[in-house]
Formats: sequence, C-alpha cells, structure tokens
Amino acid sequence: MIQSLEITNIALIEHLVVKFHPGMQILAGETGAGKSIVVDSVNLALGGRADRNLIRSGAEKASVEAVFDVPGQADIQQILQREGVEYDGRTVTVWREISAGGRNICRVCGMLLPVSTLRELSVFLMDIHGQHEHQFLMDPDRHRSFLDRMGDSVHQELLARTASDCDAFLAVHRHYARLRKEQTTKLQRMERLESDLKELHDAKLKKGEEEQLVQECLRLRNAEKILSVLQNARSAISLGDTEKSCLEKIREASGLLASLRTMDPKTEELAQRCETAYYELEEIAYELQDLIEDIDMSPDRLEKAEARLDLIRRMERKYGSDIPAVLQAMEKMENDYKEICSLDDQTAETARKHKLLLSIYRASAKELTQSREKLAKEFEQRIMMELRDLGMEKTVFRVVFASKPADKHPMPRPVGDDDLEFMIAPNPGEPVKPLARTSSGGELSRLMLAIKSMEADNTGVDCMVFDEIDTGISGRMAQVVAEKMMRIAHNRQVICVSHLSQIAAAADWQYLVSKEVRNGRTFTDVKELNPEERIQEIARMISGAEGSVTDAIEYAKSLLLAAEKKRR
Repeated sequence: MIQSLEITNIALIEHLVVKFHPGMQILAGETGAGKSIVVDSVNLALGGRADRNLIRSGAEKASVEAVFDVPGQADIQQILQREGVEYDGRTVTVWREISAGGRNICRVCGMLLPVSTLRELSVFLMDIHGQHEHQFLMDPDRHRSFLDRMGDSVHQELLARTASDCDAFLAVHRHYARLRKEQTTKLQRMERLESDLKELHDAKLKKGEEEQLVQECLRLRNAEKILSVLQNARSAISLGDTEKSCLEKIREASGLLASLRTMDPKTEELAQRCETAYYELEEIAYELQDLIEDIDMSPDRLEKAEARLDLIRRMERKYGSDIPAVLQAMEKMENDYKEICSLDDQTAETARKHKLLLSIYRASAKELTQSREKLAKEFEQRIMMELRDLGMEKTVFRVVFASKPADKHPMPRPVGDDDLEFMIAPNPGEPVKPLARTSSGGELSRLMLAIKSMEADNTGVDCMVFDEIDTGISGRMAQVVAEKMMRIAHNRQVICVSHLSQIAAAADWQYLVSKEVRNGRTFTDVKELNPEERIQEIARMISGAEGSVTDAIEYAKSLLLAAEKKRR
C-alpha cells in the first residue's frame, strides 16, 4: 500500500504531503479543484510520461515522492536486487523529478534508476484505473489482454512460452526469407564475385609492395642525377689525376706519423686512426662502385614500375584505402563466395528449422487457444455474477472468438493466434453485440469495475486507484458501486476520486481537494477530513450547497451510518 505522497510544483500544487491509510479512501471536491492532479502525480512517480506541462507555471522543475509499504513482495525484491538497490524487505521509496529543460531523474530507495525499471516496479506497487480507461473496453484489440490477465499461473506460463516460441520462429523466418531472396540473385552475385576475385588474384598484391615501388620509381626517375653524384663521390675518395686521391693522402699521413713513434709515442695512435680511416673510406668506395653498377637507366624498367604502381592504386580505389584493406576485402569476398556456394545447403537446413519452429509455435498457440476458451467461459460467468451485484442482473456477457479458416493459419504473433471481442446484451431477448454499439457510459463503468474487482482477486498488488470510475452512474446504482468498492477494500487499499456522496460515505477515510487564490496565484490543497467535516462535505455533495441544509446533513449522517454497518 501507499503510505504517503509528496508533491512539489505539479500543476496547481505548490507543495503538498498526503498521508494515506489502509482500507478505502476517497478524494472529493468540486470540479476543477485538482482531484485528478493527485492521480497524475502518482502516475508520474510510477514511471508515467514526463509531460512538461505538469510543471507549475513559473517553476523550473517538479517532483513527486511516494512511499510504499510492500512487505514480502518477492517480485519487487528480485528487481531491486538485480539493480543493486538496498531494500529492507518492506519499504520502497520512489522519487521522480522532471524539469522544464528536459531532465528526468528517477530514484528508488535513494538510488538512480532508469524510467524503464520504475515502470517494471510499478506493476507490483499499484494498479491505477485512469479516468478514461473504461473507454479501452470499446477497443476490441485490448480485450484479449483483459482476458489474459485473469488467467492463472499456468495460463501466464503459456502466454510466455507462446511469445518465446514466436520470437524464435520469427528470427529464423527472417533469416529464411533473406536466404530465399538471395537465391534469386545467386548467379548474378557469384558472377560479380568471380570477376572481382579474378582481378584481385591476378594482381597478386603484397603488403609493403606499394612503398617499395614508390621508392623505386623515385630512383628511376632521377637515375642520371644519382649516377653523377655517386661517381663524383667515388672519384673524390679513390681516383687521382693530377693530384693524389683522398685514400693516397691518408695512407701517406699514416706512414709519416708511424715514423715518429720512437720519438713521440702519441703519434702511434694517430697513425693507427689514419689507417682505420683509410680502410673505412676504401670500403665506402667499393660500395659506391656497387651502387653505380646497380643503377638501371632502362626506360622499360621505369615504365613497368609505374604501371605496377598504377595497378595498385586502381585496386585501392576500387576495393580499399591501401593494400592491407584490399587484401582484407578480398578475404571477405572469398568467404562470401563460399557462403553463396553453400547457399543451397543453408536454405535447406533453414527451411527444416523454419518448419520445426513453426510447428512448435502452432502447438503452443493451440494450447493457448484452448486455455483462453476455457478461461473465457469462466470469465463470462464471473463477469455476469459481478454485473448482477452492480444492478445489471439481466445482462448477458460473452467473449466471442473470431472464426479462423480451417486451411489458413495467421502469421505467428507473440500473443497467439486468437482475436476475440467482448460482447454484451443489456436487455433480455436481444442478441449480444459489440460494447461500442450497445453500452452506455454507466454500463461501461460498471463493466470495468467488475473487471477490476476480479483483478483484485488475481493480482498481488495491494493498492488500487480509481479515478472517477463512477462516470455515468447515479442514484441507486451509485450505492451498488460503493458497496462493490467496499468489498474490494476489504483486502486491498483503495484510493478513489469521486463526486458521488454514496461512494464518499462508503470510504474509511475522506480527503477534500480544494483550490484558492492567494496573491493572484491559484493553489490546490488536500485536507484529510475529521468525522464532522466528512458530514459537512458529504452534505455539500448531496445538496450542492455548503452543507447547511438540514436534510442534506441528516442524509449524510445516514449514509455514513449505513456504510459503517455494511463494513462491519
């Protein structure tokens, strides 16, 4: 159950703290006072849409904090443990803040969590019946989910298994469809790959080849200049004409220095260094000669190198940014070619798997249909029992399954193969017809209350919220609805937004939602009423005055007394 709700800067509410109790409580007040703002705030706290229009005019941000007492809730504990949230096994605090700038912050038990987790938790914290939710009953597409929620654990397992089998089938179905499409373009793809691979294999590209060719072309283009420089360098070292060569001069210096070693020992080391230099320069001269002899002045060689470099560049433009990328693309094409060659085998294997998974899904869907048909019969009987309690004792309610051609199956869906619709005959002797064509607003409200009453028996949620479920109801029927909600509140916390005095009197606790203008601004407030204030407010609801009419006050007292007796 919800223990408290703190609202800051939501719509007309500047700051408000509401304490809730076990049992049934009603939020009442004049139209436009802001009763539904409280429900909107709870929705926001539980992961509802972060509508920036909810932020109070002039405020930069708004927040809601709700404190729940949910002892022994294994599902909640499992979610919080998964998210690493510290949980005492009883209290869950949910805080949500939205800002005009678009920020959206959620905290559960003080820890930041995504909104998706908040929504996952909300299923186990509170069941909210919105102001216009009964309109969903007129949408046949939603009827299947209403029915499925009434199923037991075996039915829920069937739902989960059918959804899982459908997902498995659809994954293979998409792959199978792709393979079949590829079969139609198989020959064209093979021919294109064969052509590309032949071109790449003929090219015989090697890593590092491009850099070597760039250097080779550079040398070949400058061969004459390189040859001239090398020849001059060799001549400077080892060739002498009119003058002695560099080598001869160093050899002569070495001999002169060596002749002085008996007179000055230091010259011996210098002589040795000159001799070492001589041999080093001699080696350089030999290497220069080798380079001179290796120089290729042939135009053919340059032409071949440039042609090879041009081929490499064309391959790079077509298949990749450089040789490693081209080789990688070639490897991928080879794998693609092998895959296409094995396409027939893949298609056959996938077709076998496709058929197997479809049969598994069909079996699950058929079992789910049988479960739904059985559940529908029970659902019909229970709904009509609930409707009898709500003054619609002569109403016939049916769950009608759409007929399916015996020789044609629908495409697998996670929800199974069934399409169904709720139909009703409010008057005896009339055939059942779709809800949208036969039901009034009051009948829809009572039908939704009947469904919610049944859900209260099926769900583990301890708190149910009804936002003006009494739409289209008045008089004696209001009393019947009030008694039905009292029965729900016997085992659940019920919070109800209503304008009917009978429902207000049936509540264990009553809150007055009012608004006033202070300093030119409108403020909404929520006040918990004491017994005397309850009498005055219910009298006002009865008479439309300020509770001053004696008859209205006496009638309010009688309603409260009757409700107390009924409760006992």
